[in-house]
Amino acid sequence: MFEKSFITDCEGPLTLNDNAFELCAHFIEDGDELFKILSLYDDYLVDVVKKEGYKAGNTLKLILPFFVLENLKNDDLIDFSKNNIYAVSDSKFLLKYLNEAMNTYIVSTSYGQYIEALSNYMEFPFENTFYTDVDVDVLYLDDEELSKISDYKNQILNNPNNYELFDEIFFGEIPKMGIYEKIKKIDVVGGLGKKLAIDTVIDRDKIDINNILYIGDSITDVEALQFARENGGISISFNGNEYPLKVAQIAIVSPSAVTTSLIADIYANNDKNKVLEFIDEYNSSKDIEELFDEFNVNQDIKNKFFEVFTDKEYPIIKEINEDNYNEILKESVDMRNNIRGEDIGGLG
Repeated sequence: MFEKSFITDCEGPLTLNDNAFELCAHFIEDGDELFKILSLYDDYLVDVVKKEGYKAGNTLKLILPFFVLENLKNDDLIDFSKNNIYAVSDSKFLLKYLNEAMNTYIVSTSYGQYIEALSNYMEFPFENTFYTDVDVDVLYLDDEELSKISDYKNQILNNPNNYELFDEIFFGEIPKMGIYEKIKKIDVVGGLGKKLAIDTVIDRDKIDINNILYIGDSITDVEALQFARENGGISISFNGNEYPLKVAQIAIVSPSAVTTSLIADIYANNDKNKVLEFIDEYNSSKDIEELFDEFNVNQDIKNKFFEVFTDKEYPIIKEINEDNYNEILKESVDMRNNIRGEDIGGLG
């Protein structure tokens, strides 16, 4: 066991996927639009309504009746996930380094079928992951309920901004169906769920509460990022949208996970103040290679960094403040959309 723990979201910092969105787009007619509509509704319930007991990322529960409508099974999710993993450049390099530097965990809202496939692909221990555990095979709708779900789908697609309608469907009608008893027991690892995962990590690793680094990119990471920052840890938005950028202390905007490796390496061997000192000097130094030597950056990371960034257009690594927030947000969202595509980049 190491003295520090590195905890990362999956989709965004490690992969370009939004697996649930991609499942919908592949298996459900107009499923891409359906998912985007429900994702915005999910953001609305979290950010505007602040619905009691509702977690960011619950889109993964809202969409399940529509999986059953298409007769999706666990094997479908497993096979699709295995064949559709798109990694952030150098994320395997990052995880290989981390395994020798810090206790390392993936905390993801994604379905377990995808996270297991990703763990195998990345050669990362599946037991060091947290995910939304869903057994699609046990979800059932009778013929009358299937007809209703089909009708609800059309209503949602034809009324994408009618949140009163959505409230009635998801909190009025679907709870009357037998499937709801299964769905309501599903614990989505988003929002507060990710913070609770951090609690488990701290307890498991027996580390001080301030010896964590958390990195995320979306609304599901807000509570975890806040927790890390408020307790003296490192909190990083990686190509994040407005939600993580409002609460994280550090922003990374980069097409490659080697940038994350750089900050992880400095933190693994120093304290938080040293990381902040490096970031300050990184943004003022005229000789980045010399700076890396001054901070004793791991030689493999140094070599990889300058192999990736050959034209001296180095990635953004900055502390976030009121003065630079808007500029960082624009750069971060542009990078997010550029490497993940606007459909996925635009999801909360």
